[in-house]
Amino acid sequence: MAIDIQTLKHRYIDSCKDWNTVPNKAVFSAFVKAEVNKLENEESSFSIFLDDLEGVDFHPLYNVFVLIDMSEIDAVDILQKSSCSLDADSVLLLLHAVHHKLRVVDLQDRTFGKDFLLGLSSGGLACQVLHLKFSHFRKVNMTGKFMQMRTLNLDFSASLTSFGKDCFSCTPNLKCLSLCATKISNLWTTSASLAKLPSLTELRFQSCLCRDDTKACPRSFGAKPDENTSYSPTQETAEEHTYAYPNDEDELINLFLIGTYNNSVHGTVNEYDDSTDSEVDFSDTLPGNSLLEDFSWNGLLDLRNEIFPRGSEEDADESWAMSRPISRVSRRKHRFDHPSPICYEKHYRDYMIASFPNLKILDNQPIRRAEKDRAAVVYSDNFEHLPYKRTNKESIVSILKNREIKAAKNTTSYTRSVGASRVGCAVFPSLRPLSIKSSTMPRVDVGTTSFRPRQFEYHPCNSNLMVIGTLDGEVVVVNHESEKIVGYISSHGATNSVLGLCWLKKYPSKLIAGSDNGVLKLYDIQHTPSTAVTFDGFDQLTSVHVNSLDELFLASGYSNDVALYDISTGQRLQRFSNMHQEHINVVKFANHSPSMFATSSFDHDVKMWDLRQKPIHPCYTVSSFRGNVMVCFSPDDHYLLVSAVDNEVKQLLAVDGRLHLDFGIAPTRSSQNYTRSYYMNGGDYILSGSCDENVVRICCAQTGRRLRDISLEGKSSGSSMFVQSLRGDPFRDFNLSVLAAYYPSSRPEIVKINMLSSKDADKDSLSDEHLHAAQGLSGA
Repeated sequence: MAIDIQTLKHRYIDSCKDWNTVPNKAVFSAFVKAEVNKLENEESSFSIFLDDLEGVDFHPLYNVFVLIDMSEIDAVDILQKSSCSLDADSVLLLLHAVHHKLRVVDLQDRTFGKDFLLGLSSGGLACQVLHLKFSHFRKVNMTGKFMQMRTLNLDFSASLTSFGKDCFSCTPNLKCLSLCATKISNLWTTSASLAKLPSLTELRFQSCLCRDDTKACPRSFGAKPDENTSYSPTQETAEEHTYAYPNDEDELINLFLIGTYNNSVHGTVNEYDDSTDSEVDFSDTLPGNSLLEDFSWNGLLDLRNEIFPRGSEEDADESWAMSRPISRVSRRKHRFDHPSPICYEKHYRDYMIASFPNLKILDNQPIRRAEKDRAAVVYSDNFEHLPYKRTNKESIVSILKNREIKAAKNTTSYTRSVGASRVGCAVFPSLRPLSIKSSTMPRVDVGTTSFRPRQFEYHPCNSNLMVIGTLDGEVVVVNHESEKIVGYISSHGATNSVLGLCWLKKYPSKLIAGSDNGVLKLYDIQHTPSTAVTFDGFDQLTSVHVNSLDELFLASGYSNDVALYDISTGQRLQRFSNMHQEHINVVKFANHSPSMFATSSFDHDVKMWDLRQKPIHPCYTVSSFRGNVMVCFSPDDHYLLVSAVDNEVKQLLAVDGRLHLDFGIAPTRSSQNYTRSYYMNGGDYILSGSCDENVVRICCAQTGRRLRDISLEGKSSGSSMFVQSLRGDPFRDFNLSVLAAYYPSSRPEIVKINMLSSKDADKDSLSDEHLHAAQGLSGA
């Protein structure tokens, strides 16, 4: 028989006597209200605010809570307005004392510290609604059981960047999730984590001004509510019916205005850091939103610089009022508030709708059938679910069986199927810093500190070698698999950065290195540095490149000129003057045509040249909207990949410069966001990154569709990683390396990324060695 409420109240009073304390007025009042509700045949809920409790109230209340599941009380709500005198352990004990009758838990975790968060996420809760606004999660990893939870609200969690791979495996009944004003930015990893929620129907990363929950905004419905939405407005006014969706063409469309969010300014959790400390953050980090009065701790961000990093104050003033994403309805614009960075991703809404077919409400806006149909088309046109146009993820075992049956008639197809399957399984790719210490070089005194890389290049023939040029003028050849140094050339007292590196192809032990002080040398890593060939200098050098016959190389820098050198004689043959109106960032020879080369400049032009025609006039000139950072040829020389400032990435036909593809990467509106792009997987894909962002984007070189965004993640709270340079591994599909710089620290490092593997990869998946062996057997 259930314990009646009056009996429970008396037990509380007796427990207070046992603990020599006076009954708490708030607790006593909660009992009275529950009794009244019971007498009036209403739900008898017991609601208590932690703000009203003192340390002496814990034991009497706990003794009652352990009996509530056997009482007439229908539901228990544990709430918090601001501060709390109870310690974190006491609060956790109270939360775990009530089981199936725990309904709402609404806390401000800044009161309790990181151990409370970790204990909460690992211990689980029996509540139906959990509000942890302003939480200090950096990475949500809810490993405990939350089997009854229907609603989770993590709004204003200013440190939250990502989720654990299996974060939501223990929340099968979660229907409503709110993540406004967080730092979540990656469409792919976010959707992979949320895919663990089979019951999810309401989701938001930004809020409608009129809703404090995930339900649909009443103004978003027309006169005839769609049967496919989960909300039926019953009290809408005639005015509200007049402007929403008169036809299917007025579906919600994400507009990307001049205030597009730049997520590079946010620190993120280190994906390859397994420590529990990486999952919480109690630094003074706040979301970029306008409710400043909601924040009570120190260290507020400059919100204008948060939304408009490195932009002018004038630009910020003009666009501040329009800095949030806006969705269009038929006659009025719908305003959103407190957006997370993910909302500014191109095609964000269509991507989420296509990824979650059971979703009914997104960002307080209902999802209609017509919008679902349109989202499917937009997704198909702009994204690749799996590489190489694979539509379904095959198991490795199935692929191997098919290979045996078909006797490897199509080895390329087999290799691609293996790669597609593994990329599909590794949504959270492996990120590993290249840990090269100078002390690993045997018999050579190179000091004991870490190198500071400034440039790097994979070896064209040896799959394990990489050359690194440092900020201190050193040239280091490493085995990037074993992380052992195999060659070292000191700076000989010079401290100038090595900016230009290029291996020779026919003589794989030789390479050209150029420093920003203009020094140009040819080194043979099989001989001592004293045998190096020194060329005539090129002041303020930024780029060097060798032609396909290893006969000539070009140098460019902070000038309008390009110099041509003869490798065999060590002589500078010619200096071509005034090839551009501004300095030439990069010069590149074609991969197979020894006389053809391309130049890119901040004058917005890319030019193709032919040495056989004496490069006085270019073969053609193509202009970009912004200054060009770099240009490179595709492996087969059919295309030119052009990267201009702030994510303007295009692919041109090398023969005449006509536009082949515009990859449509959203700009950040930063004039300092220098973008670099290269080919990978033999030219099948391109990778692109920018120095103001912590993201590497992978796109199909044939269709321009986005395969994946890979977020680089700072090692600690408040730090961010930015892409300085990047290269695809020429021997391993879906492997790449990134030269990343930390902010506010200036120390750079090379991060190796393996899209075929994950730190949480299944033990039964094939190892990298197995895949490489399979590729070798297949001749890929």
